[in-house]
Amino acid sequence: MPRTQEHADRYRDALTALAAATQRPANVVNTGAGYAIRVDFEFNRYLLASNAADGLTDAVEDASEWRVSLYQGAADGSSDELLATAGHAWLVDAFDRAFADIRAEGKWQSADASFDEFNPTNDQSAS
Repeated sequence: MPRTQEHADRYRDALTALAAATQRPANVVNTGAGYAIRVDFEFNRYLLASNAADGLTDAVEDASEWRVSLYQGAADGSSDELLATAGHAWLVDAFDRAFADIRAEGKWQSADASFDEFNPTNDQSAS
């Protein structure tokens, strides 16, 4: 039986945090190896977040590190390309680190940077 709704209920705060951070819908998906939180971006790019090696953990007391990975989807049926990955005890910190890595490597396309928090040229310290 699919457990998507069970994980969505358990990880409601994580879904809300990623939706707020990205300003896009966040959903629990079955990756084949387990369940993860997914956020889709432009240009066939997406984010997967999980807190266990095989996806989202079932353990209520588990203090596993969050892992956020950013991918470029392949249109030709080949494997998706891993662009950046980062881990941290807190989901939002793992998210920030993954995006810092992808921006530092120059792999984040400017059309995706339509929001101030993703725009590396937006210097908010000048205000």
